[in-house]
Amino acid sequence: MSAPHRAKEIYQELRTALPPLLPGYLATQRWFGGKARQIRSAEIADIVPLTKTRFEAFVLLLRLEYTTGPGEMYVLPLLWSEEEMAESAATDLKVHSGARGTDLHLRNALTDDEFLRSLLDAIEKKAAFSGYEGEIRASYTSIFPALCGTTASALQPRPITAEQSNSSISYGDRAVLKFFRRTAEGENPDLEIGRFLTEERKFPHIPAVAGWIEYKGKDDSEMSLGILQAFVPNIGDAWQFTLKALSSFWNEAERYSELHPGTMLQNQGAVADDRQKLPATIINHIGPYLDAMSRLGKRTAELHLALGAESTDPRFVPEPYTASFQREFKVALQALAERNFALLAVKLEELPAELRDKANDLIARQEEILRAYDRVLGNPIQAMRTRIHGDYHLGQVLYTGSDFVMIDFEGEPARPLSERRAKRSPLQDVAGMLRSCHYAAFSFHLASPDGATAEEIKSYDVRPWAERWYACVSERFLNAYFENVVGAAFIPSDQDELFSLLRLHLLEKAVYELGYELNNRPAWVAIPLEGISQLLDS
Repeated sequence: MSAPHRAKEIYQELRTALPPLLPGYLATQRWFGGKARQIRSAEIADIVPLTKTRFEAFVLLLRLEYTTGPGEMYVLPLLWSEEEMAESAATDLKVHSGARGTDLHLRNALTDDEFLRSLLDAIEKKAAFSGYEGEIRASYTSIFPALCGTTASALQPRPITAEQSNSSISYGDRAVLKFFRRTAEGENPDLEIGRFLTEERKFPHIPAVAGWIEYKGKDDSEMSLGILQAFVPNIGDAWQFTLKALSSFWNEAERYSELHPGTMLQNQGAVADDRQKLPATIINHIGPYLDAMSRLGKRTAELHLALGAESTDPRFVPEPYTASFQREFKVALQALAERNFALLAVKLEELPAELRDKANDLIARQEEILRAYDRVLGNPIQAMRTRIHGDYHLGQVLYTGSDFVMIDFEGEPARPLSERRAKRSPLQDVAGMLRSCHYAAFSFHLASPDGATAEEIKSYDVRPWAERWYACVSERFLNAYFENVVGAAFIPSDQDELFSLLRLHLLEKAVYELGYELNNRPAWVAIPLEGISQLLDS
């Protein structure tokens, strides 16, 4: 029997033997997002062999169906060998092959240097690999030759372990390949928006897209498998940068722990700006961070202007609000609120005693939230909808030490791909960043920061200080943002309409956070409860 025919038999065996083993395997993988759901069935949609590695390599497209909710498609790059892998505990799966009369040992291919080099080589050569139901294709953008074209084979690959929902690999200090573990039909927004901003807009504040890997089925369906981007030197994300700045702020505020910040303002008589809510001494202390937030507001505005400018590409042409869009959006918001407040009521007795009164109060005010949605979405909105980031927060921005770079344009992973690619108000991104800053301000209730300890901070009333810090930071961010989007078609010209729409998106985000924290981090539920309460009272 010829080698190709024998390999084909093995892949046919794997197609039958692997599905029963995969649910248990997936449960151990950090990138698998379905751990809380019960898998009803696992079916291999396609196997695509990849060549030129010392082990046999293939990419598995796995279709999962759950007992409730929609199914999902996952991507598993695997290596197989008849021999035990040399690396310690490297075998992830083992199946018996009748064609070979032996066991086959399988493991994650994204831990193998030779396989990782072959992926970069495939992008450089615009290679294609045939499967049984389709093919994997790789390609590159105009920046690939300048980024790594002449040195691609010499770039040392290294898996990045911090990634949660995808798998990322750095190639030297030149490029990063993000391999999407969960995929769906259609182009991933991270790739779609990244290519647009790289090649059409030449936008400098994202990791430039250098290439990609995709799957195309025989039925012409397409799915994104990976995106190659320029490596961005950085000192961490903006969340880490913010927590460090907050640590310094709390150390300074502790000097005045016996006083309410409002009392300090009366005693000192002067503040850095009449609009600010902190004493001048503290404003001066956090001045560099406030300047950085102004810069982030400006960069956010520039991103939205790049995405919202006129285009010949229908995927990026701005669209007006319509009655049907507003009606569907309102229904979705109402359903989210009803679902999460019902969950809050169920979990009420599990909350700390000091939160139950506030939780009960908000449950009683649910209709007030629904009316707030109706006031905005029940009337025509005079602005355009555009493509946006979709999951914008401090953790989605890298800090270089002097500037910011936006990353991860996939949108909220829990949403269907069609929703993540929809055109929305850029104010949704603005609201996401503001809510992230609010989280940072109040996170010191919940964890020990660097510098001042949680016990030291809790020894005085931190809430007024956190509120004032957030007021200063959000004001700086918003002022810079709005200064740079004056006249943009996606911003309502009427100020009342503008801030009503922003408030709506802030409520949307805080209500979403409420459900997330109740399900995943109950100790953090105080933050969205506080956020919703403040928004209703504003």
